[in-house]
Amino acid sequence: MASSALRDELDCSICLITYTDPVMLRCGHNFCRVCIDRALDTQAKSGLYSCPECREEFQERPTLMRDIALRNIMENFLVTDPTPTEPGIFCTYCVDSPVPAVKSCLHCEASLCDKHLRVHSKSPEHVLSDPTTSLEDRKCSVHKKVLEYYCTEDAACICVSCSLAGEHRGHQVEMMDEASEKKKKKLRNVLQKLIPKREKTEERVRSLEERRRKAQEKSSGEAERVTALFIDMRRRLDDLEKKVLSEISRQEKEESLSLSALIHQLEIKKDELSRKMRHIEELCNMADPLTVLQEPDTGDLCDPEEGGGDEDTGGHDKTHDVDDLDVTVISDTFRTLCDIISGIRIYGEGPADILLDVNTAQNYLLISDDLKTATWTEITQNRPETAERFQDYHQLWEPELPFLLRDYST
Repeated sequence: MASSALRDELDCSICLITYTDPVMLRCGHNFCRVCIDRALDTQAKSGLYSCPECREEFQERPTLMRDIALRNIMENFLVTDPTPTEPGIFCTYCVDSPVPAVKSCLHCEASLCDKHLRVHSKSPEHVLSDPTTSLEDRKCSVHKKVLEYYCTEDAACICVSCSLAGEHRGHQVEMMDEASEKKKKKLRNVLQKLIPKREKTEERVRSLEERRRKAQEKSSGEAERVTALFIDMRRRLDDLEKKVLSEISRQEKEESLSLSALIHQLEIKKDELSRKMRHIEELCNMADPLTVLQEPDTGDLCDPEEGGGDEDTGGHDKTHDVDDLDVTVISDTFRTLCDIISGIRIYGEGPADILLDVNTAQNYLLISDDLKTATWTEITQNRPETAERFQDYHQLWEPELPFLLRDYST
């Protein structure tokens, strides 16, 4: 606690209150910057400057030097001073300029600065309190006397008249200071009980924050794992797609070359047949019987290699039908696709393990006893028909990751 002597040393000799932005003259005396500027402005009219404290004279207006050490002392003093003043409460008796009050007298109903407090009456009826503007709140509303006692039965602050002749007569009363100390003691006991509860709550908060951090780390790890899984799936699917498209393109080229060769042969045969047909038509249009009869027999005009090979004779044309594309590779690729998806395992812990649903699985899916593995089979499982069971698709069901695999086995 700052002593009265220390408080006096920290007061400006001009405004008589604690320094505000202290500055120093060459003589070593300190003043508030505003106070000394105002004093020097007044002295400027006479042209003679002097220190308000020691009266040392200066030929020119003195330069104000900021006192860093005193400023630091003031800042620390303002922080540690146990009797700070309420802002806006000024001394009642300082009428020339507002000076902050340091105490309020309940008896006088006035606020006092440090200077007027020194000469204030020290008699018991003059009760001093921290500076306040609510002086009426500290007096009894009935007897207009200072509240000095505390009625323990009614839990009310009362004056001496209330205790002797008022409505609290005969009640057990205590001095306000004693009652305040008792209440503080109870509050300290409550505080001691609340401290471990708060510590326990803080520990719980730290535990939950750690769980949240671990959950975030786990979620991040699972997200990375799933991302890598789908990247691998897309890569394998892209490879399968390229393989299937390449095979289709290869077969298309082979079939195209084969068909082109057959078309060329048939074009040649068509031209030969057209030539023979024109010759026969010419013979049919001739009027000279001798010329017609001297031509070879019409049966000789047919291609010897075709003998017995036309449709009328039931023979088979040398040009055969081209087979459709070989879909074996495509079917095998889709089986590989099914293997890729069915081979994906989703790991869980404890009750979170993923189980397959026998009640919805297609009858050509063989489900393991532990409900964790599904295998396609050509043998029907003869499960009972239900509204939920898939008939045209293989289904592996997990609540958040369903796989619907079309059956490409047929």
